[in-house]
Order: sequence, then structure tokens, then C-alpha cells
Amino acid sequence: VHLLESGGASVQAGESLTLSCVASGYSYNTYSWGWFRQAPGKEREGVAIIDSDGTTRYRDTVKGRFTISQDNAKNTLYLQMNSLKPEDTAMYFCAADRLAYGLAPDAYTYWGQGTQVTVSS
Repeated sequence: VHLLESGGASVQAGESLTLSCVASGYSYNTYSWGWFRQAPGKEREGVAIIDSDGTTRYRDTVKGRFTISQDNAKNTLYLQMNSLKPEDTAMYFCAADRLAYGLAPDAYTYWGQGTQVTVSS
């Protein structure tokens, strides 16, 4: 599985961004997909995921601001981020796994290289 993220940028607080992740090389219809982030000096954390059964889960601090979605026809995962805050600044990664559930990064096998999001106050 190959994952390629895009859409990261430097923005002002309150602005919006949409991240995209194009997937290729997978042959299973049932995967869990997720967005994760890692700020300098901090551990990687789950932001939003879509379980293999279609259930979405969000980190508490992004609920109501971020929306995860997927376009299976385009093999693309999205993260719409609204009302961005300086604390959202991080490298954002997409990840996939056939068996993972939930927001724990360790449960995901396949990772992209990341896209940087910087939010200034």
C-alpha cells in the first residue's frame, strides 16, 4: 500500500484547509483509514479515522472542526479542517490497515510521508 498526502500549508488561525491522501497498491476492499499528526517533540496522535465498517472517530480536540471522508472511486482520503488553531500545527500523516480500529497509531501498518500544517495566531 502506497499513500501520498498533499494539501498542507501555512495558514492563519481560524482558516480552513483540506488534506488529501491518494492510496494505491492495495487489493482489499476493507481497510481502516486514518489521519494522524505529530508536532515537534510530541508523540504521534490520532486525529480522525474511518473504520472498515464506515464508523468515523475523532480526537476530542478536533470534534466539530475536522471532518474525515473518502472517495473510493478516486482512492482518496480527505481531512477537512475548519477553524484551525495554532495547536493544530503538526506534520499530518495518513495511514491504513486491514485490521485496525480506533485512533491508536501503533495499530496502523501503512503510512504516508506526511504533509506539514502550520497555523499562526
